[in-house]
Amino acid sequence: MYLGVVHRLDRPTSGVLVFAKTSKALARLNKMFSKRETEKIYWAIVKNPPPKMADTLTHFLKRNPKQNKSYPHINEVPGSKKAILHYKLLKKLDNYYLLEVILETGRHHQIRAQLSAIGCTIKGDLKYGFDRSNTDGSIHLHAKTLRLTHPVQKEEICIDAPLPNDAVWNACN
Repeated sequence: MYLGVVHRLDRPTSGVLVFAKTSKALARLNKMFSKRETEKIYWAIVKNPPPKMADTLTHFLKRNPKQNKSYPHINEVPGSKKAILHYKLLKKLDNYYLLEVILETGRHHQIRAQLSAIGCTIKGDLKYGFDRSNTDGSIHLHAKTLRLTHPVQKEEICIDAPLPNDAVWNACN
C-alpha cells in the first residue's frame, strides 16, 4: 500500500493530517498546498490577550536550523520568507484566551513565532516563550479544520478534528 505525506504539523501540535493513497493524489495535493488552494484553520490557547480582537499579521520569518526555531522580523531580512496569518479572539477562558488562526502562508513554526511576536505565547510552548511546559510535552495549538478539493473526485471536502481531551481544551466548547 502507498501512503504519502501531504503536509505536516509541528510535533507538539494536534489536529488534522492528510495522507495520499496514491502517488498521483500526492502530486495533486502537494500542488494544491503549494498554490494555497486549501484553507487551514487552527485554534490556539494563549496566555495574554491579543492587542486587537482580530487582525492580520505579516512578518518575515528567518529560520535558524541549529535551534529549530523561526524568528519574526517586521521588515525583510536576507534569507527570510514572508508569513501572513489572520487571527480572531474566539473566547476568554479563566486564565487564557482562545484564538482562531487562518494561515495564508505555511512557514516553519509560523503560528508559534508570529503569535509570540505580539505577546500571545501558546500555552506549553517553551521554545517561543511560555513559562512552563504542558505535562505531556504538547502545546495548545490545534489544526482544527482543513478544507480542500478531493484530488480524484474533485469534490470539496472539509475535515474537522475534535479537540484533545484536557481541561483547558474542554473549556473551549
